[in-house]
Amino acid sequence: MSRLTAQNISLGYPKGRTFRPIIEDFSLTLEQGKITVLLGSSGCGKSTILNILAGFKAPDHGEITLDGQRLTAPSGQRAVVFQDDALMPWLNAIDNVALGLRIRGVSKAERRQQAQHYLRLVGLADYAQHAIHELSGGQRQRLGLARVLAIQPEFILLDEPFGALDALTREKMQRLLLQIWKETGVGILLITHSVDEGLLLASSLYVLKGPPLDIIGRFSPEFSRRFGQEEKVKSLKTDPLFAEQRQKILELLLEEDDDSPGR
Repeated sequence: MSRLTAQNISLGYPKGRTFRPIIEDFSLTLEQGKITVLLGSSGCGKSTILNILAGFKAPDHGEITLDGQRLTAPSGQRAVVFQDDALMPWLNAIDNVALGLRIRGVSKAERRQQAQHYLRLVGLADYAQHAIHELSGGQRQRLGLARVLAIQPEFILLDEPFGALDALTREKMQRLLLQIWKETGVGILLITHSVDEGLLLASSLYVLKGPPLDIIGRFSPEFSRRFGQEEKVKSLKTDPLFAEQRQKILELLLEEDDDSPGR
């Protein structure tokens, strides 16, 4: 199983005559086949570390490695899904999914076959010819997932992908993400503000504060594994253990908020 590692990462920005550290000597390892969740308040630095892991931003110090090999730029081994679906509005659904395969030089027949497979995986097989403006917000996020899955990355990095969705659609997307993880074994990094979402999806959950970014709590929830064993989401969320861990995480976040400057 592949490992994507951020080792001793530091990054900061000048602010007037001073220097503001956003991340300072921070390390994190993602494992293929597991869902890692970063949970913390806005502005703590969690999206910044995702951008560094994706290769979009270079750290001031430290390095990103994949199975020991240093990475210095974006690559097909890491795919990113943002809250904004970033689809190509001039392409229909199937052509959006096939775009990465087209760039790689895959033949038209083969890329359409693969694109159709991933549309089926995310429940959009009947929408292959639809224009982007004809799709709902949830459908566009499904399409974004299909597009990154089509290039078969080892890791998918998701930055608040469901944050703009209504509660019902968000729950459907959570179940879809678990199903995709179960079927593909891809490594997933998810950034979220939702404690319930983090608990349900995570193999490893890190509660964060910052800046500078720091880990104030580590959890190893069992709910995603139990979903993989066919347990229903309703059963998972009503488990007393779910409520217990949820309360512990909330207490950590509230303590961190009380310690913020000016409070």
